[in-house]
Amino acid sequence: QVQLGESGGGSVQAGGSLRLSCRASGYTSSNNCIVWARQAPGKEREDVAAIYTRGGSTYYADSGKGRFTISQDNAKNTVSLQMNSLKAADTAMDDCAAALGWGAWPVVSTYLSWGQGTQVTVSS
Repeated sequence: QVQLGESGGGSVQAGGSLRLSCRASGYTSSNNCIVWARQAPGKEREDVAAIYTRGGSTYYADSGKGRFTISQDNAKNTVSLQMNSLKAADTAMDDCAAALGWGAWPVVSTYLSWGQGTQVTVSS
């Protein structure tokens, strides 16, 4: 099973940027995609971006299109989420997951493992 560790969360003012990183270790061939998801207080978890690890195709939720960019560094087994033009509504606990995906958005059919999460706080 793949293990995931996130970093890069923090506090920023509206309009600012953050870059989250998700490093994978262990058996990394069990999943075919990595997804970034978030859960705001009192709300359900939502996926915001996904990348197929073989081929690098990327997909985004409407909430992230034009502002978020997901990318991977295969040499470092790391998937990053660059978040620009952040809004107060982006405040959430962000988490990455190894998953099995198929097709376009929402991509994920089965979540396999999760990291511990990293807090993103955007002040207006």
